[in-house]
Amino acid sequence: MKGFAAALLIWTLLSPRRADGEAWPTHTACRNGNLQVLYQSCDPLQDFGFSVDQCSRQLKPNINVRFGMVLREDIEQLFLDVALFSKGLSILNFSYPICEVDLPKFSFCGRRKGEQIYYAGPLNNPGFEIPEGDYQVLLELYNQDHATVACANATVLYS
Repeated sequence: MKGFAAALLIWTLLSPRRADGEAWPTHTACRNGNLQVLYQSCDPLQDFGFSVDQCSRQLKPNINVRFGMVLREDIEQLFLDVALFSKGLSILNFSYPICEVDLPKFSFCGRRKGEQIYYAGPLNNPGFEIPEGDYQVLLELYNQDHATVACANATVLYS
């Protein structure tokens, strides 16, 4: 049963459909030469905006990003789950706390349902070089009640 639940979760995340059954548009987060990063909201109720200022094969420890959306849920606490796949195989899974009760890392921590959040600035990450290939990345932001705040399917193409 656990395998079925995992398969259903992956299928749901990879099937980005709006409430009316239509897929959200695919957006370009960045493009530079042979590197392209695309994403599509997998939240059936809303889309969001995201971009990366410098699109480089060498991912620097502090990259500048822009992210904006209207909240459908309060975010007293906010967590990010990331799953990276290549050729259908899981490569990496991790969770990261973004907003904690006693340690808000961003100015939008504590915002309420209906408020707009917009962040433009550095995002700390481990710097690494993106190897040649095609990658799928599932990202989910969820709050203290495990309600989805945002969800995306991203594709990283490097040839």
